[in-house]
Amino acid sequence: MPTRPHHTRDLVWLLLAAFVVIAAGLGLRDPWPADEPRFALVTRYFLDGGDWLFPRRGDELYSDKSPVFMWVQAAAISFAGGSLRLGFLLPSLLASLGTLWLVYDLGRRLWTHRVGLAAAWLLLFALQFTFQAKRAQIDPLLLFFVTLANYGVLRQLLLGPDPRAWGLGGFAAGLGTITKAVGALSLLMALPAAWAAWRGWPRVAMPRARTWGLGAVMFALATLAWFGPLFWTVARNGEAWQQDYLHTLLFHQTVNRYTASWDHHEPFWYQFGVVATLWLPAALALPWAVPAWWRRLRRRDARYLLPLGWMGLVLLFFSVPEGKRDVYIMPALPMFCLALAPLLPGLLRKAGPRRLLLAFALGLGGVLLVAGLAMLLGDPGFEHRLLGRRGYAPGDIQWLAGLLVVIGAWMLGCAAVLRARPAAAVAWALGGLWVIYSFGAFPVLDRYLSARGVMAEVASHVGPGAELGGVAWREQHLLVADRPVATFGFGPSGAEPGASWPEQWRRATAWQAEKPGVRWIFTLEEAMPACVDRDAAHFAGATSRRRWWLLPAAALPPGCAAGAAATPSG
Repeated sequence: MPTRPHHTRDLVWLLLAAFVVIAAGLGLRDPWPADEPRFALVTRYFLDGGDWLFPRRGDELYSDKSPVFMWVQAAAISFAGGSLRLGFLLPSLLASLGTLWLVYDLGRRLWTHRVGLAAAWLLLFALQFTFQAKRAQIDPLLLFFVTLANYGVLRQLLLGPDPRAWGLGGFAAGLGTITKAVGALSLLMALPAAWAAWRGWPRVAMPRARTWGLGAVMFALATLAWFGPLFWTVARNGEAWQQDYLHTLLFHQTVNRYTASWDHHEPFWYQFGVVATLWLPAALALPWAVPAWWRRLRRRDARYLLPLGWMGLVLLFFSVPEGKRDVYIMPALPMFCLALAPLLPGLLRKAGPRRLLLAFALGLGGVLLVAGLAMLLGDPGFEHRLLGRRGYAPGDIQWLAGLLVVIGAWMLGCAAVLRARPAAAVAWALGGLWVIYSFGAFPVLDRYLSARGVMAEVASHVGPGAELGGVAWREQHLLVADRPVATFGFGPSGAEPGASWPEQWRRATAWQAEKPGVRWIFTLEEAMPACVDRDAAHFAGATSRRRWWLLPAAALPPGCAAGAAATPSG
């Protein structure tokens, strides 16, 4: 299929806009809680010469997630010259740009160039996609692998026979599987295809036996990139801690998390609420898209059946377990945008969708503008309730309030100027929101969400020759510390698996007693025993609504700490 010059120009503009929106603020912040510092700390462990198969946070194995994302992040940080601030977000940026291209190219091949562009634009400004693309989480990389798998599978099933594309799909599904377990869900696309082939739908090219085998081999090869060395090492050494790591990762954190979820309990319909809210503004089209999809399905158009059928399977799969998070269904978002894109020209000629789009821009802009003005001009108690409890300085609160006013005014201005082109109005409004937020808010928020300020105070107070140990620490503290930090187990909330606070205190006080003149304990306030002499301790600062203290040996009376009750929180 030849590419015309203006097609290339349109794609360049799309990717350039996506780069500006997603990369805005790059280098202006550290990793933020909850997950970003954890992944970055494991990544730094790898870069500092750690075991690349068995990641660690502090002195404990990290078996919650596979290390694949951290491997990619390590490569990105190395590419950025070792700069954590520049490199830790690069995997999400590149994966998101790749996902947009895949959706465009798939839409172009299945329909037209304009449909491909529409699908990619819908995805770029879906709230969930943009928000996750600007964070250093595993999910944008998983999204790329799953979309790449869908890309290869759909090229075989709808544009085939194409064994190479099917093999690519299998390989990408394998990479997705070792990245975050659920990557194999992309292969479920074959179920609606098999049903359509059984019912005699046109355009469905089911793989031959040899092609099925190729996909299986490519899937296995991709998974062996991690499983191979891991299983070999565990089988060869047979050490108990390695076997425990493997069992925890494969069974407790994967199978048990799905079948017997211990957190994030939500009702069955929760994921449908995610579609209706976080998939905005594309989800605004659902009242008109659903009947249109039904008409096309009745005409036996498999280009709609396969993406929509797969999306329904993903929604069902993640609605069954009690534990649910909004990011679980994000892999289905590109297929949603792909199925919606061919309908977009017709929908935008209707008065209802046009008015709803403008109402979205006006409503969101109006809410942000009113909130900003209320913080600037209204009841001071409002801003205290909104931000003051987090320890924000009055000047920073005023700055953030001003940003809300600017963003709100920008969105309302876009809706007014481009009211005859509501889709363009929403795109410009959301693009401005993300760019202004990134450049304007990142430097301010970073002072409260990063531990850099607290750890700078720690370094200044204890001096260059002191040694530091952490009790109830968070990953962000180790990440930005100016020296090695001794750790005594990981159990930051007192309820998570790992060493309990009393156990950490027992180890920490024994460690400090070996060199009482130079060793300090850095600890969370609510984990401190009630017997601590606060007059001898030093308050180091607050991050993310948590207060942190430095304790010299003199702050711990004889017999204090081990087994003692912690200070009541609050």
